[in-house]
Amino acid sequence: MRTVRNTVDTGRTVVCTIHQPSIDIFEAFDELLLMKRGGQVIYAGPVGHHSYKLIEYFEAIPGVPKIRDGYNPATWMLEISSPAAETHLGVDFAEVYSNSPLFQRNQALIKELSTPVPGSRDLYFPTKYSQSFRVQCIACLWKQHWSYWRNPTYNVVRFFFTTVTALLFGSIFWGLGSKTYKQQDLFNVLGAMYASTIFLGVSNSSTVQPVVGVQRTVFYREKAAGMYSAIPYAVAQTAIEIPYILIQTTIYSLIVYSMIDFQWTTVKFFWFLFYMFMCFVYFTLYGMMAVALTPGHQIAAIVSSFFYGFWNIFSGFLITRPQIPVWWRWYYWANPVAWTLYGLITSQLGDLTGFVEVAGEKDTMSVQQFLEGYFGYRHDFLGVVAAVHVGIVILFFSVFAFGIKYLNFQRR
Repeated sequence: MRTVRNTVDTGRTVVCTIHQPSIDIFEAFDELLLMKRGGQVIYAGPVGHHSYKLIEYFEAIPGVPKIRDGYNPATWMLEISSPAAETHLGVDFAEVYSNSPLFQRNQALIKELSTPVPGSRDLYFPTKYSQSFRVQCIACLWKQHWSYWRNPTYNVVRFFFTTVTALLFGSIFWGLGSKTYKQQDLFNVLGAMYASTIFLGVSNSSTVQPVVGVQRTVFYREKAAGMYSAIPYAVAQTAIEIPYILIQTTIYSLIVYSMIDFQWTTVKFFWFLFYMFMCFVYFTLYGMMAVALTPGHQIAAIVSSFFYGFWNIFSGFLITRPQIPVWWRWYYWANPVAWTLYGLITSQLGDLTGFVEVAGEKDTMSVQQFLEGYFGYRHDFLGVVAAVHVGIVILFFSVFAFGIKYLNFQRR
């Protein structure tokens, strides 16, 4: 309170509430606004030296007992203005105040201060926020950086889980990337990509939801205080995830790519890295988006799991695109996981001209022909697949930003 008093002495105005102040703390205030239950004002004016103005006002009311020497004026004030005291005295302190000279002086002061000085102009601010969009983004990103850095429970566990999962999948599907001589070999490779995409993607989506739920609570308070708008917050919340996801993707790709034994070419490895990175990004954004559109991360988890099931069914692994009924095939193209599997398999195997034995077929065909005929994967479609991944990320980010900006689930 001494710090607050020093702030006031610099010419600033401080408005605050206080509970059961001591005599010294109470007398640090210059003015008092006292209201009774229901919000009716019973005193609004200066406290005075040693609270003498406050005491003088209440002691002038008939029946109010005088304050004892050394007694806390704040305690005395609350005791004599309580509902029980009003009933005992038979007075309404709100009515007494509304008929007092103090009330008339306050009304005159309000009228005087409400009348602009001749020649003055209304205050004008070109923007709602004190800082530019760029400064808001930098400030929010800096805040999110420290928030994530001080949350090892989330980030370290994510990296540990990724490493363990990569070693697990690498050992299960050991060396399958170079085995493309039989139809079942190709199915095994597709299964490896399918399992890693769904497993780690859903993990990213689920673990980010409680973090975003807590961050959103802070955002509501800071947005209401006019510190920054919703879009810089959404940009920062998304941007801070990128370096962590990039590290996660690099760890996973190096382990899995080498253990599964795909072809070590620069182009193929970076295609693999790109699609896994975009997969982890859109799954993370999907989890954030679900929180932004629902009241809490618990409900977001339930809603998300519903769509995980559809993504699983229409991914192109359990049932290939040519085998999906025409009236459901549109959902295959709307399924992010299907696009990721398309990109991963096609980038690694879609250009292979070696022959593969197909069950039930007498003639052999190349790997490229089999993937195109059985799964509908075309190698010359990789650029489109990459562009669609970028579009999915932009879409999920836009929905997340929309939910943050326009939906408010505060309970108070």
